[in-house]
Amino acid sequence: MPRFILPVRDSIPATPRTRIITIDVAGQPFSFAAGQAVFAGLADGTVRRPYSIASSPSHARSTGTFELLVQIDNHEGPDPHLERAVPGTLLRIDGPMGSFGLPADLKEPHLLFIAGGTGIAPLRSMVWETLATRADVGIGLIYSARSPEEFAYRDQLSALAADGRIGLRLTTTREAGSDWMGGRGRADEALIRSMLKSSETRCLLCGPPLLVKDAATTLRAAGVPDALIVSETFTQ
Repeated sequence: MPRFILPVRDSIPATPRTRIITIDVAGQPFSFAAGQAVFAGLADGTVRRPYSIASSPSHARSTGTFELLVQIDNHEGPDPHLERAVPGTLLRIDGPMGSFGLPADLKEPHLLFIAGGTGIAPLRSMVWETLATRADVGIGLIYSARSPEEFAYRDQLSALAADGRIGLRLTTTREAGSDWMGGRGRADEALIRSMLKSSETRCLLCGPPLLVKDAATTLRAAGVPDALIVSETFTQ
């Protein structure tokens, strides 16, 4: 697996429990496919963890950077890992790796992405790459999070929806205030069926195991063949 030592260009809060870490490719031959991941850690540390790349390949080529969406409240032990990363911090990056993503010869006219929590990262990469390279493909995104504050990239995704470039449904699984105008509850059958254009839609799911399992069951019941349901899970 390729190994790189790359500097952090920026690290900013995304939600109360996550940060967006922008990594400078620094002129090195780092390339990836939308949906792939890397192992990342401090260059002088011992901990390496997998993170999906949240940027599209097109964006990475044009800016010389890529982004990781990093959860910062679930790492125990003496090494605080990427919480210590600031501009200039050197990271060890192993990868890219993984086959989760879109086929090179995408034939389906519609895509439906279903994300839970930080599972938005690889799906965001695929959304942006599809917008950059396949304007003929329709895109729908269902994004589930604990609360309105937990939606990473919310403003950006909402802007894409407002411009008519994607269909977007946000839903919260825990208590949300009276000013929340989005959905409430899990990404259930009614929500998924409302966003599914046809049984010929390619569906990509990423999030906690229960969300992915239930969404896949709903899609199969709606007639989507297994070959068009692609998923990746994580534990929080």
